[in-house]
Amino acid sequence: MMIDIPKLWENLEVMHLNREAARAAYVPYADAEAANSGKRGRSPFYRTLNGNWAFRYFSSVYDVKEPFYETEADVESWDRLLVPSCWQANGYDQMQYTNINYPIPCDPPFVPEENPAGAYVREFHVPESWNGKATHIVFEGVNSCFYLWANGQFVGYSQGSRVPSEFDLSPFVKPGANKLAVLVLKWCDGTYIEDQDCWRYTGIFRDVYLLARDEKRIRDIELKQELNKDFTNAILQAAIETTGGALQIKLELKNAEGQVVAAGEGSIEGSDTIRLEIANPLLWNAEKPYLYRLEVHAGQEVLSFQIGFRRIEIEDGVFRINGAAVKLKGVNRHDSHPVLGQTIPINHMIKDLNLMKRHNINTIRTSHYPNDPRFLDLCDEYGFYVIDEADLECHGISSAEHWKPEAFHRLSTNEAWREAFVDRAVRMVERDKNHACIVMWSMGNESGYGENHIAMQEWTRRRDPSRPVHYEGAAHVYKGDPNTESLDVNSRMYASVEEVQQYGADPANKKPLFLCEYSHAMGNGPGDLKEYWDAFYAYPNLMGGCVWEWNDHGAFTHTAEGTPFYAYGGDFGDKPNDGNFCIDGLVTPDRKPHVGLLELKQVIAPVAIEEEDQQQGLYKITNLYDFIDLSGVALYWKIEDYTGRIVRQGQIAELAIQPQQSGIIQINAGAIYDEAAILTFSVRQKEETVWAEAGYELSFYQFEYGGVQPNAALRPQLSAIRAQEIEDVLILEGENFRHIFDLRKGTLKGMSKQGIEMLTAPASFAIWRAPTDNDRNVKAQWISEGYDRAGMKVYSTAWSQPEVSIVEVKVNFSLSGYQLYPILKGEAVWRFDASGAAELSVSVNVREELMFLPRFGLRLEMAETTDEIEYAGYGPHESYVDKRRSARKGVYLTTVEDMFENYIFPQENGSRYGTDWMVSSNRLGMGLRFEKMSRAFSFNASQYTPEELTEKSHSHLLRKSGKTIVHVDYKMSGVGSNSCGPELLQQYRLDEKSFTFDIHIIPVFKEDE
Repeated sequence: MMIDIPKLWENLEVMHLNREAARAAYVPYADAEAANSGKRGRSPFYRTLNGNWAFRYFSSVYDVKEPFYETEADVESWDRLLVPSCWQANGYDQMQYTNINYPIPCDPPFVPEENPAGAYVREFHVPESWNGKATHIVFEGVNSCFYLWANGQFVGYSQGSRVPSEFDLSPFVKPGANKLAVLVLKWCDGTYIEDQDCWRYTGIFRDVYLLARDEKRIRDIELKQELNKDFTNAILQAAIETTGGALQIKLELKNAEGQVVAAGEGSIEGSDTIRLEIANPLLWNAEKPYLYRLEVHAGQEVLSFQIGFRRIEIEDGVFRINGAAVKLKGVNRHDSHPVLGQTIPINHMIKDLNLMKRHNINTIRTSHYPNDPRFLDLCDEYGFYVIDEADLECHGISSAEHWKPEAFHRLSTNEAWREAFVDRAVRMVERDKNHACIVMWSMGNESGYGENHIAMQEWTRRRDPSRPVHYEGAAHVYKGDPNTESLDVNSRMYASVEEVQQYGADPANKKPLFLCEYSHAMGNGPGDLKEYWDAFYAYPNLMGGCVWEWNDHGAFTHTAEGTPFYAYGGDFGDKPNDGNFCIDGLVTPDRKPHVGLLELKQVIAPVAIEEEDQQQGLYKITNLYDFIDLSGVALYWKIEDYTGRIVRQGQIAELAIQPQQSGIIQINAGAIYDEAAILTFSVRQKEETVWAEAGYELSFYQFEYGGVQPNAALRPQLSAIRAQEIEDVLILEGENFRHIFDLRKGTLKGMSKQGIEMLTAPASFAIWRAPTDNDRNVKAQWISEGYDRAGMKVYSTAWSQPEVSIVEVKVNFSLSGYQLYPILKGEAVWRFDASGAAELSVSVNVREELMFLPRFGLRLEMAETTDEIEYAGYGPHESYVDKRRSARKGVYLTTVEDMFENYIFPQENGSRYGTDWMVSSNRLGMGLRFEKMSRAFSFNASQYTPEELTEKSHSHLLRKSGKTIVHVDYKMSGVGSNSCGPELLQQYRLDEKSFTFDIHIIPVFKEDE
C-alpha cells in the first residue's frame, strides 16, 4: 500500500497546502554591507540546503510504501543525489524531449498511475541563534509537484514548477538536528499547463534554503516609481506589508557611489507606503544600466534591492522607455545546460549574458517560464530588457484533438482551470515585480486564448499598471476570444516580413506589434534577419522581436563506444519525441556561436554606416542607440586591394553623434584607385566593459571602390593544343598539361598539370544540397521531383578546334531523376586553351512548373590532400545569399576542415557566397583555380559528400569521403528560417527558369604564379 498522503496531484481545486503567499524575492541580512554584497551566504539568517541528499527513485508513486519521512526511517542504503539537480541528468527515469505532444495520455486533470516519484531525505541544523525566530524553507523550483515533511510531520504541498514555494517550518523544527523529507512527483494536473518545448526534466532543480525571520517582519515589499514628465524628479514608493505587529522601518537610497540620496522611515503595522523623493535621478536602460541601492532596515533584518529608475509606456502605438522609442533586439532563452539540464549555475548565466552583450542583443524573453531569480539580478546589472513569461503552456491539447481549431482554447476557456492559470501570473509578478529589467509581463505561451487568460491579464494590470501585458496566443490568427482589451501590445510568432510591413503601414493598428518569436535559428540559419530589421526600423509601431532561440538544447552524452555527442529527441528511446527540433539555437549547447549569431550581431548593430559621396570620402554615420551617444566608440578604416594588401588606413576617435541621430564623416582616402579596392569600417568600443575588452568590434561595414578587379582570364595562346579522340575519349595535351574529356558522358574526366592529376572522378552538374533544417518543409517536394537523385543524360557531344590554340566541346544534356520528366535541359560549352585553362559556359532551362532548385553548379572530386583553400570573396565563415551580412569581403586562406560548420544535425554548410576566385590545392599550392566570368559564384569544399550529410542523423556519425568535394555554384538558394518561420523569400530562391553559368578553371601551381 502506498504511504498515506492526500492525492492532490490530480485535484484542480488544490494547488498548495500551507504554502506561504507569494512575495518579492529577497533574503534578509543582519547588516547593510552583507546585504549589498548580494551573497546570500553572508547572512546569518540564511542556510543553504543545497548538497547531497539521500535519494530513492520510484517508477510509480504507488511504489512508495514505506514512510521514509518518519524520524526513525533508515535511508543509509539509499543513493545520494545532488540538490539542486534534475533526475534525468543523473541517470534516473527517462530522458525525453517533446515539443507539443504531451508525454502522457491527454486526460486532464488526470495523469498516469505509473507516475514516477523521487523521495529526498536529509538532516539539517537549526542554529541556537535562531531561537525566537520563525524558520522558513524556500524551494525556488521543483518539477512538477511535491510533498514536504519535517521531523516526521507533514508540512505542506505545492505545485507550479518554476516559481518559489515557501513554507513556515517553525511548528515542526527545533534548535539543533532536524530531518527533512520531500516526495517529488513527475506529473500532476499542472503538467497539462507546463507543456513547454524542451527536455522534460524532473526534481528539485533550483536552490533550497532556510531563512530565519523576525516575529515582527516585512512579509512583502513592492517598489513603485513615479517619474515626472521630463524625468527631473522621481518618487520611489515602498509599499510594505508587515506581519507580527507594528514595525519600525528605515529606508536609505544610495547611488552607485554609495552616497545616500534619499531616506525615510515609519512605523508600519499591516500595510503602508514610505515615499522617497529624488531630484535629477540617473535613469536605467539597457545601454547604461545605472542602479541605485535601497537598504530597508526592519528590526534585526536588512533587506537590499537594486533600483533602476525608468518609465515604460506606449504612446500612439509606440513602445517607449524613458520617453525614447525603443526597438527590442531580442532572443528567447530557456534555462538549459548541456549536462545539468534545467539546473543553471550562475557562471553559466553570466556566460550567456556576456555573449548576448557581445552580439548587440538587448532583450530576453524568458521562454516559457520565469527563470532563476538570480538571472534577473544579473539582467538588472548588465542591462537587458526582459519579457518575463508565466510558467504556462498547454498546446498539447491541440495535438490530442488532431488540431481542431477549438481545441487550442480548450483549457483557457475551461473555468475549472481558471485559478491554476491566474496562480501562474500571481506568483511570477509577486516574485519579480521589483526588477528594473522587466519591461513587459507575458501570460505564457501557446495556450489558446479565453476567459482564463483574460482573468490573468486583468489581475496583472491591476497589480502592476507600470508595465505592458503581452500574450501572443490572443493573436487573431488563432480565432480565440476576440476580447483583447486587457493586452497592451499585439504579438505574433513567425509572421512573414510582408505581414509585419502591412501591420506597420496600417494606421488602424493602435497597439505596437512585437514578434515574440521570429527567424527560427535552427541549424544553418536564420537567413531572413535583415528583411525583418529593415521593416522594424521603417515603422515606429513595430517594437522588434526575439529570435527563436538562444541555444541548442543538446544533451551531452556518449555512445556505447565512448564517443561524445549531443543528443536530441529520440536518442534515448523516448516517445513521443520531436527529434532535433530542440537543436534550434544561435549558440551550441556549450555556447559556441553559430554563424547565425554573427549574422544577428551585424544586422542589429548599434552603428550604421552609409555611403554619402565616395569621391569626397564622405560617409553617413547613424547612431542607433536609444540613450547613449557615440563618444564611447572609435571608427577604424582601411582600404585594401584585392590581394588583401592595405593601401591606406586611418582612425576617427571622436564621434559626437547623439542617439538616433546621424552625422557625416570624411576619410582621407587619397586618389580613387584604377584597380578595385575595398573600404572597410570597423566600429569598436574604446573602453573595457564587463562583457568585452577595449577595442572589441561592435560592427563593420564595407564599400567597394571603382576599377576592375584583376583576373587571370583566358587569353589567346601562341602555342598549339593537341587534341586526339580515342574511343569516345578526347585527350587534350599541351606543354605542361593533359586533360581527358569523356565524350559519351559529356564531362571532364581528368585535368592534370606537370603530371599532377587534379580530379579523382569525372566532374558533374549538381542541383542537390544536403537539406538544412530550414529545408525541412520543402525537402519532400524536392525529393518528389527527383532533385536528390538527378543524373545527367547526354543527348549529343561535339568537339572542334577552331584555332590551333583552342579546342571547344559542346554538350547537350538534361538532369533527371528516375520515373520523372527531366528537371532541366541545357547546353554546356567547354573551351580549352593551350595554357591548360578551361572556360565552361552552361545555358540552362528548368521545367516551368518545378519549384526552386537547391543549387546549380559544377561538382568536382579532388584528392584528399587538396585541402588548402584560398579565395577572394565573403568570409571568413560560411555565407549564403540571405546570410552574408556578417561576412566581409576579402582574401582568405583556410582549409577544407576549417570550412566545415559542425551542426549537430548534419546538413548543407560551409558555402561561400559572392566569390571572385578560389584555389583548391595541396599544401604546395598545386591544384585548380576557379575564376568568375560574368558574375561572382558560390563555392563549397568539404570532406563530406552531400549524400553523406543527407543520410546521417548526427554529426558524430559522419564519415569522411577520403576526397575533397568541391562545388562551384552558379547560385545556391538561401537558407531562410522555414523550419518554423515563413517560406524562403522569393528573391533568395534559385527560381529562374532560364539562366547561364560560366566559370574559368585553371590548373595552377599557385606558388609560382
